[in-house]
Amino acid sequence: MQENKFDWNLQDIYASEEAWYQDLAAAQKVADELATMQGKVCQDANTLLKTLELYAKCNEYFSKLFVYAHCHYDVDMSNTNYKKLYETVFGARSAVSEQTAFLNPELMQLTHERFEELCKEQPALALYTHLIDDLLSKKEHILDEKSEQMLVRMQDLHDSYKKIYTDLLVNDTKYAQLTNSYGETVSANDAAYTGAMSDPNREFRKEFFEKLYDVYKGYVNTMSSNYYALVKSNVHIAKTRGYSSARNQSLSQNFIPEAVYDNLLTTVRANTEPFQRYINLRNRVLGLEKSHMYDMYIPIVPDAEKKYSFDEAYDLMLKATAILGEDYTELVKRSYQEHWCDAYPKNSKVSGAYSTSVYDVHPYMLLNYNGTLGDVFTLLHETGHSMHSWYSNQAQPFVYANYSLFCAEVASTTNEMILYYYLLDHAQTKEEKVILLSKHLDDIRSTFCRQTMFADFEDQTHKLVEAGQPLLPDTLCEIYRKINEDYYGPGFAADETIAYEWARIPHFYRAFYVYQYATGISAAVAIANRIRKLGQPAIEDYKSFLRAGSSAHPIEVLKVAGVDMASPQPILDIIADFDDTLKQLEELL
Repeated sequence: MQENKFDWNLQDIYASEEAWYQDLAAAQKVADELATMQGKVCQDANTLLKTLELYAKCNEYFSKLFVYAHCHYDVDMSNTNYKKLYETVFGARSAVSEQTAFLNPELMQLTHERFEELCKEQPALALYTHLIDDLLSKKEHILDEKSEQMLVRMQDLHDSYKKIYTDLLVNDTKYAQLTNSYGETVSANDAAYTGAMSDPNREFRKEFFEKLYDVYKGYVNTMSSNYYALVKSNVHIAKTRGYSSARNQSLSQNFIPEAVYDNLLTTVRANTEPFQRYINLRNRVLGLEKSHMYDMYIPIVPDAEKKYSFDEAYDLMLKATAILGEDYTELVKRSYQEHWCDAYPKNSKVSGAYSTSVYDVHPYMLLNYNGTLGDVFTLLHETGHSMHSWYSNQAQPFVYANYSLFCAEVASTTNEMILYYYLLDHAQTKEEKVILLSKHLDDIRSTFCRQTMFADFEDQTHKLVEAGQPLLPDTLCEIYRKINEDYYGPGFAADETIAYEWARIPHFYRAFYVYQYATGISAAVAIANRIRKLGQPAIEDYKSFLRAGSSAHPIEVLKVAGVDMASPQPILDIIADFDDTLKQLEELL
Protein backbone atom coordinates (compact mmCIF):
# COMPACT_ATOMS: atom_id res chain seq x y z
CA MET A 1 0.00 0.00 0.00
CA GLN A 2 1.39 3.41 -1.02
CA GLU A 3 1.70 5.58 2.12
CA ASN A 4 1.97 9.00 0.48
CA LYS A 5 0.26 9.93 -2.78
CA PHE A 6 3.12 12.35 -3.54
CA ASP A 7 5.78 9.59 -3.39
CA TRP A 8 6.29 7.24 -6.29
CA ASN A 9 5.32 3.59 -6.00
CA LEU A 10 8.41 1.57 -6.88
CA GLN A 11 6.69 -1.66 -5.91
CA ASP A 12 5.21 -1.63 -9.41
CA ILE A 13 8.72 -2.54 -10.56
CA TYR A 14 9.64 -5.00 -7.82
CA ALA A 15 7.50 -6.00 -4.85
CA SER A 16 10.61 -6.34 -2.71
CA GLU A 17 14.38 -6.12 -2.75
CA GLU A 18 14.41 -9.91 -2.74
CA ALA A 19 12.63 -9.87 -6.11
CA TRP A 20 15.19 -7.33 -7.35
CA TYR A 21 18.08 -9.59 -6.39
CA GLN A 22 16.33 -12.54 -8.06
CA ASP A 23 16.15 -10.59 -11.32
CA LEU A 24 19.78 -9.55 -10.93
CA ALA A 25 20.69 -13.25 -10.77
CA ALA A 26 18.45 -13.97 -13.76
CA ALA A 27 20.12 -11.16 -15.72
CA GLN A 28 23.53 -12.60 -14.96
CA LYS A 29 22.34 -16.01 -16.12
CA VAL A 30 21.21 -14.51 -19.44
CA ALA A 31 24.55 -12.72 -19.74
CA ASP A 32 26.40 -15.98 -19.10
CA GLU A 33 24.39 -17.69 -21.83
CA LEU A 34 25.07 -14.79 -24.16
CA ALA A 35 28.78 -15.17 -23.44
CA THR A 36 28.65 -18.76 -24.77
CA MET A 37 27.87 -17.28 -28.19
CA GLN A 38 31.42 -15.92 -28.44
CA GLY A 39 33.12 -16.98 -31.62
CA LYS A 40 29.96 -18.15 -33.38
CA VAL A 41 27.57 -15.16 -33.40
CA CYS A 42 27.26 -15.02 -37.17
CA GLN A 43 27.77 -18.68 -38.06
CA ASP A 44 24.12 -19.24 -39.02
CA ALA A 45 20.70 -17.55 -38.89
CA ASN A 46 19.41 -19.32 -35.78
CA THR A 47 22.54 -18.61 -33.74
CA LEU A 48 22.45 -14.95 -34.75
CA LEU A 49 18.79 -14.70 -33.78
CA LYS A 50 19.44 -16.34 -30.41
CA THR A 51 22.34 -13.98 -29.76
CA LEU A 52 20.32 -10.87 -30.55
CA GLU A 53 17.39 -12.07 -28.45
CA LEU A 54 19.66 -12.79 -25.48
CA TYR A 55 21.31 -9.38 -25.88
CA ALA A 56 17.91 -7.63 -25.89
CA LYS A 57 16.71 -9.64 -22.88
CA CYS A 58 19.87 -8.85 -20.94
CA ASN A 59 19.48 -5.13 -21.62
CA GLU A 60 15.81 -5.25 -20.66
CA TYR A 61 16.68 -6.87 -17.33
CA PHE A 62 19.36 -4.32 -16.53
CA SER A 63 17.19 -1.39 -17.57
CA LYS A 64 14.54 -2.49 -15.07
CA LEU A 65 17.08 -3.25 -12.33
CA PHE A 66 18.79 0.09 -12.80
CA VAL A 67 15.60 2.18 -12.65
CA TYR A 68 14.52 0.55 -9.39
CA ALA A 69 17.93 1.10 -7.81
CA HIS A 70 18.57 4.65 -8.91
CA CYS A 71 15.01 5.80 -8.12
CA HIS A 72 15.42 4.55 -4.54
CA TYR A 73 18.85 6.15 -4.29
CA ASP A 74 17.79 9.49 -5.78
CA VAL A 75 15.09 10.13 -3.18
CA ASP A 76 17.41 9.29 -0.26
CA MET A 77 21.09 9.49 -1.18
CA SER A 78 22.05 9.16 2.49
CA ASN A 79 20.60 5.65 2.65
CA THR A 80 23.52 3.23 2.51
CA ASN A 81 21.33 0.31 1.44
CA TYR A 82 19.98 2.26 -1.54
CA LYS A 83 23.52 3.23 -2.45
CA LYS A 84 24.46 -0.44 -2.25
CA LEU A 85 21.67 -1.33 -4.72
CA TYR A 86 22.84 1.40 -7.08
CA GLU A 87 26.51 0.44 -6.87
CA THR A 88 25.67 -3.27 -7.20
CA VAL A 89 23.71 -2.92 -10.44
CA PHE A 90 26.19 -0.37 -11.76
CA GLY A 91 29.06 -2.78 -11.19
CA ALA A 92 27.14 -5.79 -12.49
CA ARG A 93 26.20 -3.97 -15.70
CA SER A 94 29.79 -2.92 -16.24
CA ALA A 95 30.99 -6.50 -15.72
CA VAL A 96 28.42 -7.83 -18.19
CA SER A 97 29.41 -5.18 -20.75
CA GLU A 98 32.99 -6.37 -20.48
CA GLN A 99 31.86 -10.02 -20.60
CA THR A 100 29.94 -9.39 -23.83
CA ALA A 101 32.39 -6.99 -25.47
CA PHE A 102 32.93 -9.59 -28.21
CA LEU A 103 29.44 -8.97 -29.60
CA ASN A 104 29.92 -5.83 -31.70
CA PRO A 105 33.24 -6.93 -33.22
CA GLU A 106 31.67 -10.24 -34.26
CA LEU A 107 28.55 -8.57 -35.63
CA MET A 108 30.88 -6.41 -37.71
CA GLN A 109 31.79 -9.53 -39.66
CA LEU A 110 28.38 -9.24 -41.27
CA THR A 111 27.68 -7.39 -44.47
CA HIS A 112 24.30 -6.05 -45.50
CA GLU A 113 24.11 -8.74 -48.17
CA ARG A 114 24.93 -11.53 -45.72
CA PHE A 115 22.35 -10.28 -43.23
CA GLU A 116 19.68 -10.24 -45.94
CA GLU A 117 20.52 -13.86 -46.76
CA LEU A 118 20.21 -14.84 -43.09
CA CYS A 119 16.84 -13.05 -42.86
CA LYS A 120 15.56 -15.24 -45.68
CA GLU A 121 16.64 -18.33 -43.73
CA GLN A 122 15.17 -17.01 -40.45
CA PRO A 123 12.44 -14.37 -41.01
CA ALA A 124 12.38 -13.44 -37.29
CA LEU A 125 15.74 -11.72 -37.85
CA ALA A 126 13.98 -9.00 -39.87
CA LEU A 127 13.06 -7.30 -36.58
CA TYR A 128 16.71 -6.39 -36.14
CA THR A 129 17.29 -4.94 -39.63
CA HIS A 130 17.38 -1.30 -38.52
CA LEU A 131 19.62 -2.18 -35.58
CA ILE A 132 22.09 -4.06 -37.78
CA ASP A 133 22.05 -1.37 -40.47
CA ASP A 134 22.94 1.27 -37.89
CA LEU A 135 25.65 -0.90 -36.38
CA LEU A 136 27.27 -1.65 -39.73
CA SER A 137 27.25 2.04 -40.61
CA LYS A 138 29.63 2.55 -37.63
CA LYS A 139 31.86 -0.34 -38.63
CA GLU A 140 35.03 1.72 -38.87
CA HIS A 141 34.64 2.80 -35.22
CA ILE A 142 34.28 -0.69 -33.71
CA LEU A 143 37.58 -2.08 -32.43
CA ASP A 144 38.89 -5.58 -31.78
CA GLU A 145 37.58 -7.52 -28.79
CA LYS A 146 40.47 -6.66 -26.45
CA SER A 147 40.18 -2.95 -27.26
CA GLU A 148 36.43 -3.04 -26.77
CA GLN A 149 36.94 -4.58 -23.32
CA MET A 150 39.41 -1.82 -22.49
CA LEU A 151 36.88 0.84 -23.52
CA VAL A 152 34.21 -0.77 -21.35
CA ARG A 153 36.59 -0.32 -18.39
CA MET A 154 37.20 3.25 -19.53
CA GLN A 155 33.45 3.88 -19.62
CA ASP A 156 33.13 2.62 -16.05
CA LEU A 157 35.80 5.11 -14.98
CA HIS A 158 34.23 7.80 -17.17
CA ASP A 159 30.87 7.46 -15.41
CA SER A 160 32.56 8.09 -12.06
CA TYR A 161 33.06 11.80 -12.76
CA LYS A 162 29.31 12.47 -12.53
CA LYS A 163 29.11 10.38 -9.34
CA ILE A 164 31.96 12.37 -7.78
CA TYR A 165 30.18 15.60 -8.71
CA THR A 166 26.87 14.41 -7.22
CA ASP A 167 28.38 12.98 -4.04
CA LEU A 168 30.28 16.20 -3.42
CA LEU A 169 27.19 18.40 -3.73
CA VAL A 170 24.51 16.16 -2.24
CA ASN A 171 26.27 14.10 0.42
CA ASP A 172 29.32 16.14 1.47
CA THR A 173 28.12 19.75 1.34
CA LYS A 174 26.41 21.70 4.12
CA TYR A 175 24.31 24.51 2.70
CA ALA A 176 23.37 27.80 4.35
CA GLN A 177 19.90 28.03 5.91
CA LEU A 178 17.90 31.12 4.91
CA THR A 179 14.42 32.50 5.53
CA ASN A 180 12.37 33.36 2.43
CA SER A 181 9.62 35.94 1.98
CA TYR A 182 7.01 33.51 3.27
CA GLY A 183 8.81 32.96 6.57
CA GLU A 184 9.96 29.47 5.55
CA THR A 185 13.44 28.15 6.25
CA VAL A 186 15.11 26.91 3.08
CA SER A 187 18.51 25.46 2.30
CA ALA A 188 20.48 27.47 -0.22
CA ASN A 189 20.91 24.45 -2.48
CA ASP A 190 19.96 23.41 -5.99
CA ALA A 191 16.78 21.62 -4.91
CA ALA A 192 15.35 24.93 -3.64
CA TYR A 193 16.85 27.06 -6.42
CA THR A 194 13.78 27.42 -8.64
CA GLY A 195 11.53 28.42 -5.75
CA ALA A 196 14.10 30.85 -4.39
CA MET A 197 14.62 32.54 -7.74
CA SER A 198 10.86 33.15 -7.91
CA ASP A 199 10.79 34.85 -4.49
CA PRO A 200 9.59 38.48 -4.83
CA ASN A 201 12.22 39.74 -2.37
CA ARG A 202 15.29 40.69 -4.41
CA GLU A 203 17.55 40.81 -1.35
CA PHE A 204 16.59 37.23 -0.50
CA ARG A 205 17.18 36.10 -4.08
CA LYS A 206 20.57 37.81 -4.09
CA GLU A 207 21.55 36.29 -0.74
CA PHE A 208 20.40 32.81 -1.80
CA PHE A 209 22.20 33.11 -5.14
CA GLU A 210 25.46 34.29 -3.60
CA LYS A 211 25.39 31.70 -0.81
CA LEU A 212 24.81 28.92 -3.33
CA TYR A 213 27.50 30.15 -5.70
CA ASP A 214 29.95 30.53 -2.82
CA VAL A 215 29.79 26.71 -2.66
CA TYR A 216 30.86 26.38 -6.29
CA LYS A 217 33.50 29.07 -5.87
CA GLY A 218 34.87 27.20 -2.86
CA TYR A 219 35.04 23.96 -4.87
CA VAL A 220 36.26 25.50 -8.12
CA ASN A 221 39.61 23.70 -8.17
CA THR A 222 38.04 20.30 -7.48
CA MET A 223 35.21 20.97 -9.94
CA SER A 224 37.65 22.12 -12.62
CA SER A 225 39.88 19.07 -12.21
CA ASN A 226 36.88 16.75 -12.28
CA TYR A 227 35.38 18.39 -15.39
CA TYR A 228 38.78 18.52 -17.12
CA ALA A 229 39.18 14.77 -16.46
CA LEU A 230 35.73 14.15 -17.93
CA VAL A 231 36.50 16.13 -21.10
CA LYS A 232 39.87 14.40 -21.51
CA SER A 233 38.05 11.09 -21.20
CA ASN A 234 35.51 12.15 -23.86
CA VAL A 235 38.33 13.20 -26.18
CA HIS A 236 40.38 10.04 -25.54
CA ILE A 237 37.47 7.68 -26.20
CA ALA A 238 36.51 9.53 -29.41
CA LYS A 239 40.09 9.49 -30.67
CA THR A 240 40.49 5.81 -29.80
CA ARG A 241 37.40 4.99 -31.84
CA GLY A 242 38.61 7.02 -34.81
CA TYR A 243 36.18 9.93 -34.62
CA SER A 244 37.35 13.39 -35.61
CA SER A 245 36.23 14.83 -32.26
CA ALA A 246 34.23 14.08 -29.14
CA ARG A 247 31.38 16.09 -30.60
CA ASN A 248 31.54 14.11 -33.81
CA GLN A 249 31.27 10.87 -31.85
CA SER A 250 28.33 12.13 -29.77
CA LEU A 251 26.30 13.38 -32.72
CA SER A 252 27.13 10.32 -34.81
CA GLN A 253 25.40 8.07 -32.26
CA ASN A 254 22.09 9.60 -33.34
CA PHE A 255 23.07 10.17 -37.00
CA ILE A 256 22.90 13.94 -36.54
CA PRO A 257 25.00 15.97 -39.00
CA GLU A 258 27.47 18.28 -37.26
CA ALA A 259 26.06 21.08 -39.40
CA VAL A 260 22.95 20.97 -37.17
CA TYR A 261 25.10 21.87 -34.13
CA ASP A 262 27.13 24.51 -35.98
CA ASN A 263 23.99 26.02 -37.47
CA LEU A 264 22.44 26.35 -34.00
CA LEU A 265 25.45 28.18 -32.54
CA THR A 266 26.01 30.37 -35.58
CA THR A 267 22.35 31.33 -36.02
CA VAL A 268 21.78 32.20 -32.35
CA ARG A 269 25.01 34.21 -32.06
CA ALA A 270 23.95 36.14 -35.18
CA ASN A 271 20.50 36.86 -33.73
CA THR A 272 21.05 37.84 -30.09
CA GLU A 273 19.35 41.25 -30.54
CA PRO A 274 15.83 40.08 -29.53
CA PHE A 275 17.17 38.35 -26.40
CA GLN A 276 19.14 41.44 -25.40
CA ARG A 277 16.12 43.64 -26.13
CA TYR A 278 14.00 41.52 -23.78
CA ILE A 279 16.54 41.89 -20.97
CA ASN A 280 16.55 45.65 -21.51
CA LEU A 281 12.72 45.65 -21.35
CA ARG A 282 12.81 43.70 -18.10
CA ASN A 283 15.36 46.13 -16.67
CA ARG A 284 13.10 49.08 -17.52
CA VAL A 285 9.95 47.50 -16.08
CA LEU A 286 11.66 46.17 -12.95
CA GLY A 287 13.69 49.34 -12.40
CA LEU A 288 17.07 47.65 -12.69
CA GLU A 289 20.29 49.09 -14.05
CA LYS A 290 21.39 45.58 -14.97
CA SER A 291 19.82 42.16 -14.57
CA HIS A 292 21.63 39.55 -12.53
CA MET A 293 20.82 35.87 -12.96
CA TYR A 294 18.77 36.03 -9.75
CA ASP A 295 16.48 38.55 -11.51
CA MET A 296 15.83 36.41 -14.56
CA TYR A 297 13.11 34.16 -13.12
CA ILE A 298 10.90 36.80 -11.50
CA PRO A 299 7.68 37.83 -13.31
CA ILE A 300 7.72 41.38 -14.62
CA VAL A 301 4.28 42.00 -13.13
CA PRO A 302 5.26 42.14 -9.43
CA ASP A 303 1.98 41.15 -7.79
CA ALA A 304 1.07 38.32 -10.15
CA GLU A 305 2.99 35.46 -8.51
CA LYS A 306 0.66 32.58 -7.60
CA LYS A 307 1.21 29.25 -5.86
CA TYR A 308 -0.38 26.04 -7.14
CA SER A 309 -0.94 22.93 -5.08
CA PHE A 310 0.20 19.72 -6.73
CA ASP A 311 -3.43 18.67 -7.17
CA GLU A 312 -4.23 21.99 -8.85
CA ALA A 313 -1.27 21.54 -11.17
CA TYR A 314 -2.50 18.09 -12.23
CA ASP A 315 -6.02 19.42 -12.85
CA LEU A 316 -4.61 22.21 -15.00
CA MET A 317 -2.53 19.68 -16.94
CA LEU A 318 -5.64 17.62 -17.71
CA LYS A 319 -7.46 20.66 -19.06
CA ALA A 320 -4.55 21.83 -21.19
CA THR A 321 -3.73 18.43 -22.71
CA ALA A 322 -7.38 17.68 -23.53
CA ILE A 323 -6.56 18.99 -27.02
CA LEU A 324 -4.51 15.79 -27.56
CA GLY A 325 -7.49 13.49 -27.02
CA GLU A 326 -9.02 11.25 -24.40
CA ASP A 327 -6.40 8.51 -24.74
CA TYR A 328 -3.73 11.02 -23.76
CA THR A 329 -5.60 12.49 -20.77
CA GLU A 330 -6.49 9.03 -19.49
CA LEU A 331 -2.78 8.27 -19.30
CA VAL A 332 -2.20 11.53 -17.47
CA LYS A 333 -4.84 10.48 -14.93
CA ARG A 334 -3.13 7.11 -14.52
CA SER A 335 0.17 8.78 -13.78
CA TYR A 336 -1.47 10.46 -10.78
CA GLN A 337 -3.61 7.57 -9.59
CA GLU A 338 -0.79 5.01 -9.82
CA HIS A 339 1.88 7.21 -8.17
CA TRP A 340 4.29 7.55 -11.07
CA CYS A 341 5.69 10.74 -9.53
CA ASP A 342 7.85 11.62 -6.52
CA ALA A 343 6.81 15.23 -6.16
CA TYR A 344 8.31 17.19 -3.29
CA PRO A 345 11.84 18.07 -2.09
CA LYS A 346 13.26 15.95 0.74
CA ASN A 347 16.47 15.86 2.71
CA SER A 348 19.13 13.95 0.74
CA LYS A 349 16.93 13.85 -2.38
CA VAL A 350 18.69 14.62 -5.65
CA SER A 351 17.96 18.04 -7.13
CA GLY A 352 16.24 18.76 -10.42
CA ALA A 353 13.61 16.79 -12.28
CA TYR A 354 13.53 13.87 -14.70
CA SER A 355 11.43 11.11 -16.21
CA THR A 356 12.62 7.52 -16.55
CA SER A 357 10.86 4.44 -17.80
CA VAL A 358 10.52 0.69 -17.25
CA TYR A 359 9.54 -1.07 -20.47
CA ASP A 360 7.02 -3.55 -19.05
CA VAL A 361 5.78 -1.35 -16.18
CA HIS A 362 5.36 2.41 -16.73
CA PRO A 363 7.36 5.64 -16.56
CA TYR A 364 8.44 7.39 -13.36
CA MET A 365 8.91 11.11 -12.72
CA LEU A 366 11.05 12.86 -10.12
CA LEU A 367 10.26 16.48 -9.27
CA ASN A 368 11.21 18.98 -6.57
CA TYR A 369 7.85 20.74 -6.62
CA ASN A 370 7.58 24.13 -4.91
CA GLY A 371 4.23 25.33 -6.28
CA THR A 372 5.33 28.05 -8.70
CA LEU A 373 3.95 28.42 -12.21
CA GLY A 374 7.38 27.28 -13.37
CA ASP A 375 6.92 24.08 -11.38
CA VAL A 376 3.57 23.50 -13.10
CA PHE A 377 5.35 23.77 -16.43
CA THR A 378 8.01 21.34 -15.14
CA LEU A 379 5.25 18.86 -14.30
CA LEU A 380 3.93 19.18 -17.88
CA HIS A 381 7.48 18.81 -19.17
CA GLU A 382 8.27 15.60 -17.31
CA THR A 383 4.81 14.20 -18.06
CA GLY A 384 5.53 14.83 -21.74
CA HIS A 385 8.64 12.67 -21.42
CA SER A 386 6.59 9.99 -19.67
CA MET A 387 3.84 10.00 -22.29
CA HIS A 388 6.49 9.74 -25.00
CA SER A 389 7.94 6.71 -23.22
CA TRP A 390 4.53 5.13 -22.74
CA TYR A 391 3.42 5.48 -26.37
CA SER A 392 6.80 4.28 -27.63
CA ASN A 393 6.94 1.33 -25.24
CA GLN A 394 3.45 0.23 -26.23
CA ALA A 395 4.11 0.48 -29.97
CA GLN A 396 7.71 -0.73 -30.29
CA PRO A 397 9.63 -3.85 -29.33
CA PHE A 398 12.21 -3.29 -26.59
CA VAL A 399 15.09 -2.84 -29.05
CA TYR A 400 13.41 0.25 -30.57
CA ALA A 401 11.43 1.52 -27.58
CA ASN A 402 13.94 4.10 -26.37
CA TYR A 403 13.60 7.29 -28.38
CA SER A 404 16.81 9.03 -29.41
CA LEU A 405 18.40 11.82 -27.40
CA PHE A 406 17.75 14.23 -30.28
CA CYS A 407 14.01 13.60 -29.97
CA ALA A 408 14.01 13.35 -26.17
CA GLU A 409 13.06 16.98 -25.42
CA VAL A 410 10.41 17.36 -28.12
CA ALA A 411 7.39 15.78 -26.42
CA SER A 412 8.23 17.32 -23.05
CA THR A 413 8.50 20.82 -24.49
CA THR A 414 5.44 20.36 -26.71
CA ASN A 415 3.49 19.76 -23.49
CA GLU A 416 4.84 23.05 -22.13
CA MET A 417 3.81 24.88 -25.29
CA ILE A 418 0.32 23.36 -25.11
CA LEU A 419 -0.05 24.61 -21.53
CA TYR A 420 1.20 28.06 -22.52
CA TYR A 421 -1.32 28.40 -25.34
CA TYR A 422 -4.13 27.07 -23.13
CA LEU A 423 -3.39 29.65 -20.45
CA LEU A 424 -3.00 32.46 -22.99
CA ASP A 425 -6.32 31.55 -24.63
CA HIS A 426 -8.03 31.70 -21.22
CA ALA A 427 -6.29 34.85 -19.96
CA GLN A 428 -8.86 37.44 -18.87
CA THR A 429 -6.74 40.45 -18.00
CA LYS A 430 -3.86 42.43 -19.41
CA GLU A 431 -1.74 41.38 -16.43
CA GLU A 432 -2.35 37.69 -17.12
CA LYS A 433 -1.36 38.14 -20.77
CA VAL A 434 1.78 40.03 -19.76
CA ILE A 435 2.79 37.23 -17.39
CA LEU A 436 2.21 34.54 -20.02
CA LEU A 437 3.95 36.39 -22.83
CA SER A 438 6.86 36.99 -20.48
CA LYS A 439 6.80 33.31 -19.45
CA HIS A 440 6.91 32.26 -23.09
CA LEU A 441 9.87 34.54 -23.68
CA ASP A 442 11.61 33.21 -20.59
CA ASP A 443 11.01 29.63 -21.72
CA ILE A 444 12.59 30.34 -25.07
CA ARG A 445 15.43 32.23 -23.38
CA SER A 446 16.11 29.41 -20.91
CA THR A 447 15.40 26.37 -23.10
CA PHE A 448 16.65 27.76 -26.39
CA CYS A 449 19.08 30.63 -25.87
CA ARG A 450 20.53 29.48 -22.53
CA GLN A 451 20.89 25.84 -23.59
CA THR A 452 22.62 27.04 -26.75
CA MET A 453 24.98 28.94 -24.45
CA PHE A 454 25.69 25.68 -22.61
CA ALA A 455 26.28 23.97 -25.95
CA ASP A 456 28.67 26.78 -26.87
CA PHE A 457 30.58 26.23 -23.60
CA GLU A 458 30.89 22.49 -24.22
CA ASP A 459 32.03 23.11 -27.77
CA GLN A 460 34.75 25.52 -26.67
CA THR A 461 36.01 23.40 -23.76
CA HIS A 462 36.29 20.23 -25.81
CA LYS A 463 38.03 22.05 -28.66
CA LEU A 464 40.60 23.43 -26.20
CA VAL A 465 41.40 19.96 -24.86
CA GLU A 466 41.51 18.52 -28.39
CA ALA A 467 44.07 21.25 -29.17
CA GLY A 468 46.17 20.18 -26.20
CA GLN A 469 45.16 23.04 -23.89
CA PRO A 470 44.38 22.50 -20.17
CA LEU A 471 41.06 23.50 -18.58
CA LEU A 472 42.13 25.63 -15.62
CA PRO A 473 39.61 27.27 -13.25
CA ASP A 474 40.27 30.75 -14.67
CA THR A 475 39.92 29.43 -18.23
CA LEU A 476 36.56 27.78 -17.56
CA CYS A 477 35.21 30.77 -15.67
CA GLU A 478 36.25 33.27 -18.33
CA ILE A 479 34.79 31.19 -21.17
CA TYR A 480 31.49 31.00 -19.32
CA ARG A 481 31.48 34.68 -18.32
CA LYS A 482 32.23 35.78 -21.90
CA ILE A 483 29.42 33.62 -23.32
CA ASN A 484 26.96 35.32 -20.94
CA GLU A 485 28.26 38.71 -22.03
CA ASP A 486 28.02 37.87 -25.75
CA TYR A 487 24.52 36.40 -25.64
CA TYR A 488 22.81 38.63 -23.07
CA GLY A 489 24.51 41.93 -23.84
CA PRO A 490 25.24 45.03 -21.73
CA GLY A 491 21.93 44.86 -19.86
CA PHE A 492 23.06 41.69 -18.05
CA ALA A 493 25.65 41.50 -15.25
CA ALA A 494 28.21 39.07 -16.66
CA ASP A 495 30.22 39.32 -13.45
CA GLU A 496 32.53 37.13 -11.34
CA THR A 497 29.65 35.30 -9.65
CA ILE A 498 27.95 34.13 -12.85
CA ALA A 499 31.35 32.99 -14.11
CA TYR A 500 31.16 30.06 -11.67
CA GLU A 501 27.80 28.84 -12.95
CA TRP A 502 29.37 26.29 -15.32
CA ALA A 503 30.24 24.25 -12.20
CA ARG A 504 26.54 24.07 -11.28
CA ILE A 505 25.33 22.48 -14.54
CA PRO A 506 25.04 18.68 -14.11
CA HIS A 507 24.22 18.19 -17.80
CA PHE A 508 27.85 18.95 -18.66
CA TYR A 509 28.59 15.45 -17.34
CA ARG A 510 26.62 14.11 -20.28
CA ALA A 511 28.60 15.75 -23.04
CA PHE A 512 26.86 17.30 -26.06
CA TYR A 513 23.41 16.62 -24.70
CA VAL A 514 22.19 20.14 -23.93
CA TYR A 515 22.04 21.40 -27.52
CA GLN A 516 19.08 19.06 -27.94
CA TYR A 517 17.04 21.18 -25.52
CA ALA A 518 17.45 24.02 -28.01
CA THR A 519 16.63 21.94 -31.06
CA GLY A 520 13.86 20.25 -29.06
CA ILE A 521 12.04 23.48 -28.21
CA SER A 522 12.38 24.58 -31.83
CA ALA A 523 10.62 21.40 -32.94
CA ALA A 524 8.09 21.66 -30.11
CA VAL A 525 7.04 25.21 -30.99
CA ALA A 526 6.59 24.07 -34.60
CA ILE A 527 4.52 21.02 -33.55
CA ALA A 528 2.33 22.94 -31.09
CA ASN A 529 1.59 25.62 -33.70
CA ARG A 530 0.85 22.92 -36.25
CA ILE A 531 -1.62 21.24 -33.86
CA ARG A 532 -3.38 24.56 -33.24
CA LYS A 533 -3.63 25.33 -36.96
CA LEU A 534 -4.42 21.89 -38.43
CA GLY A 535 -6.17 20.11 -35.55
CA GLN A 536 -6.74 16.36 -35.73
CA PRO A 537 -4.41 15.55 -38.68
CA ALA A 538 -1.51 17.22 -36.86
CA ILE A 539 -2.44 15.45 -33.60
CA GLU A 540 -2.34 12.07 -35.37
CA ASP A 541 1.03 12.96 -36.90
CA TYR A 542 2.29 13.90 -33.45
CA LYS A 543 1.13 10.63 -31.89
CA SER A 544 2.79 8.73 -34.74
CA PHE A 545 5.98 10.52 -33.73
CA LEU A 546 5.43 9.52 -30.08
CA ARG A 547 4.99 5.87 -31.10
CA ALA A 548 8.03 5.78 -33.37
CA GLY A 549 10.69 5.33 -30.68
CA SER A 550 14.04 4.73 -32.36
CA SER A 551 12.59 2.73 -35.25
CA ALA A 552 14.11 5.31 -37.64
CA HIS A 553 16.77 8.00 -37.40
CA PRO A 554 15.68 11.07 -35.40
CA ILE A 555 15.67 13.50 -38.32
CA GLU A 556 13.28 11.15 -40.14
CA VAL A 557 11.16 10.52 -37.03
CA LEU A 558 10.60 14.26 -36.59
CA LYS A 559 9.54 14.59 -40.21
CA VAL A 560 6.60 12.33 -39.26
CA ALA A 561 5.45 15.16 -36.98
CA GLY A 562 5.87 17.71 -39.78
CA VAL A 563 9.23 19.22 -38.74
CA ASP A 564 12.47 19.14 -40.75
CA MET A 565 15.33 19.72 -38.30
CA ALA A 566 17.89 19.13 -41.06
CA SER A 567 17.00 22.59 -42.34
CA PRO A 568 17.74 25.89 -40.55
CA GLN A 569 14.10 26.90 -40.71
CA PRO A 570 12.94 25.71 -37.25
CA ILE A 571 15.81 27.68 -35.63
CA LEU A 572 14.95 30.82 -37.58
CA ASP A 573 11.24 30.31 -36.83
CA ILE A 574 11.67 30.13 -33.07
CA ILE A 575 13.77 33.29 -33.09
CA ALA A 576 11.00 34.97 -35.11
CA ASP A 577 8.44 33.61 -32.62
CA PHE A 578 10.46 35.18 -29.79
CA ASP A 579 10.67 38.51 -31.61
CA ASP A 580 6.91 38.54 -32.37
CA THR A 581 6.04 37.67 -28.76
CA LEU A 582 8.38 40.39 -27.51
CA LYS A 583 6.66 42.96 -29.74
CA GLN A 584 3.28 41.98 -28.26
CA LEU A 585 4.70 42.38 -24.76
CA GLU A 586 6.29 45.74 -25.61
CA GLU A 587 2.92 47.00 -26.83
CA LEU A 588 1.19 45.96 -23.59
CA LEU A 589 3.89 47.56 -21.44
